[in-house]
Amino acid sequence: MKALFDQASLECSKKITKKYSTSFSLAIKMLSPDIQDEIYAIYGFVRCADEIVDSFEGYEQETLLDEFEKEYQKALDRKISLNPILNAFQKVVHQYGLHDLVPPFMHSMRMDLTKKEYTSIEEFETYIFGSADVVGLMCLKVFVKGDETKYNELKHSAMKLGSAFQKVNFLRDLKHDYENLGRIYFPGVNFSSLTNENKKQIVAEINADFEEAFKGILKLPTEAKFGVYTAYRYYKSLMKKINKTEPEEFLSKRIRVSNPLKLLILGKSYVRYQLNIIA
Repeated sequence: MKALFDQASLECSKKITKKYSTSFSLAIKMLSPDIQDEIYAIYGFVRCADEIVDSFEGYEQETLLDEFEKEYQKALDRKISLNPILNAFQKVVHQYGLHDLVPPFMHSMRMDLTKKEYTSIEEFETYIFGSADVVGLMCLKVFVKGDETKYNELKHSAMKLGSAFQKVNFLRDLKHDYENLGRIYFPGVNFSSLTNENKKQIVAEINADFEEAFKGILKLPTEAKFGVYTAYRYYKSLMKKINKTEPEEFLSKRIRVSNPLKLLILGKSYVRYQLNIIA
């Protein structure tokens, strides 16, 4: 029975999620059980593509990404794949109509293979759209369970949340991206001599994204609201730490939120959600 293989495939996506992101795993658990599996499948797919371009140095990364994309297309056509991550993902793509959201994501992954510096706002926004915004839209498709009216109403906010998360990740991982991968994402910023003014400008941009994103979180279906709100509160907490970090420290350490603080964020988020005072 294929159902057994589908379940095994999903378990692989869950393991990938839990291994690579304790924070995202925690947020998924706050979603309704009805939609958790689909989000695990989405994360498994995007994480594997991201690892190819970020972590597999010393291997033929372009070839691996080519093969991954070709196998995805085969999985989509056949509605099955012996690659469990692709098998789980193709099912969600068909169920929720994610077909048009995958190509821009893969395009941004390819940009990471060759592009080291973003010199224009247009290039930066193209990368952000493919690497983050469309992932938020994939999740939104699942959250609204195919309701196109609701999807279109929340689309802008979902993209802003994806953008905010990605930009925070850029700052959090700045040391690794700059020193190990040679990447500079924010255009016009010299991170070897980052100034307070540069930092304030980036922080203001991210906070504006968060403000727009929050408007949509308030309107999310009940099944998704608490999980997304928890992730939002985690990233806002990370943003506070970034705001307190001196410019010269970004290249000396990875900024993170401790596990006890993550649990505190979860507890506070739950109380606010239950009292309907999320903010």
